[in-house]
Amino acid sequence: MPAPVLFGPAFKANPYPAYAWLREHAPAHSHTNRHGVTTWYITRYADCLNVLRDHRRFVKDYRNALSAEERAAQPEMPPLLRLISHHILNMDAPDHTRLRTLVNDAFTVSMVERLAPRMQVIADELLDRVAGQDQADLIESFAFPFPIIVIAELLGVPPADRERFRRWSSAIVAPTADITRTLRKLEKSRPVMEDFIAYLETICAARRAQPRDDLISSLLAVEAAGDRLSEEELFSMVLLLIVVGHETSVNLIGNGMLALLENPAAQEQLRDDPAILPLAVEELIRFANPVERAPMRFVAEPVTLHGRTLARGDSVSVALAAANRDPAQFSHPDRLDLTREPNRHLGFGMGIHYCLGAPLARLEGRIAFATLLRRLPGLRLAAPAESLRWHTHPIMRGLHHLPVQWDSAENGMESRPFLSLD
Repeated sequence: MPAPVLFGPAFKANPYPAYAWLREHAPAHSHTNRHGVTTWYITRYADCLNVLRDHRRFVKDYRNALSAEERAAQPEMPPLLRLISHHILNMDAPDHTRLRTLVNDAFTVSMVERLAPRMQVIADELLDRVAGQDQADLIESFAFPFPIIVIAELLGVPPADRERFRRWSSAIVAPTADITRTLRKLEKSRPVMEDFIAYLETICAARRAQPRDDLISSLLAVEAAGDRLSEEELFSMVLLLIVVGHETSVNLIGNGMLALLENPAAQEQLRDDPAILPLAVEELIRFANPVERAPMRFVAEPVTLHGRTLARGDSVSVALAAANRDPAQFSHPDRLDLTREPNRHLGFGMGIHYCLGAPLARLEGRIAFATLLRRLPGLRLAAPAESLRWHTHPIMRGLHHLPVQWDSAENGMESRPFLSLD
């Protein structure tokens, strides 16, 4: 049997059978594109964990897999592409170590948890807009706007600029892994990007003059051993938060709610016992995989894996969705178990690149699922699951729309707290 296709609408709708086949028959599977670039797909949990932790042989900056001569021959990166790509997610030590040290204090669990009361207000305000209805598109009405409003407030974007910020984020979100398409997209959105950068320059200047209790002020103030973020590093960090932090949270809410809608018993269990919510969020990340594959890594020196040789310069795609359904690591991996323990999923990665925004994503998930289940009684799909369309992004996995309906808007729209967030 030939290896399954790992792209396209049919695959995105249900990638798990393909990944199960690869885990069993081709745990180190290669594909060479028309440009001669070879990508290896790693699907077993143990192998994925090893690659994520091996920062010497598998690097994030492709230039670190090149010889000195190859690096010298590389073309200059366009400034706009450098701004959106030269960030902490694509760096290796020592650059990564330096930036991670500088920004760690701005993303602590305690700092994020202070946002909980305001997040709850945002979630309730979004659902107030569908009060009196009994159906809606959950992506458009809640999953998309909720995290972008949270990010805007986290950064300190004034409410009057919120709609502009949402337009900017829509233009920036959903990058492509194809460099040619990325450059075309950048050129097309250049005016929007330049407008956004000018806005960041203005707001940064204001925060330097008068710091506030927001993330931009915190990032401007961070210091370690006399070091600070450059303006380019600061802008890249903000753009990373918008692109990665927003889209992953949209997918967590959308994919997670779809999983609950397709498993009514689990939905009822969570509605009846909110104390399991922290465990449930971890399981929904493992089961629904908002990030299907880790951002690309590159082979810095030849590696032998399952009898195959990964050559220097090859790309490596760590299939987190495959690892998170590996029966060698998880019992009954295709079952949604909201109280699963232990649950050492790879949804946030592992090693030095473990997701900086994990505390924020977890809190957004807890508040989103709690509020939706509390305020929308009898929540169910308003269209057949097989009719739902999925984005074809090579890294993320998320829905275009999630049409839902519920029993009675009037009975379900009260704003009582669902659980204590203390």
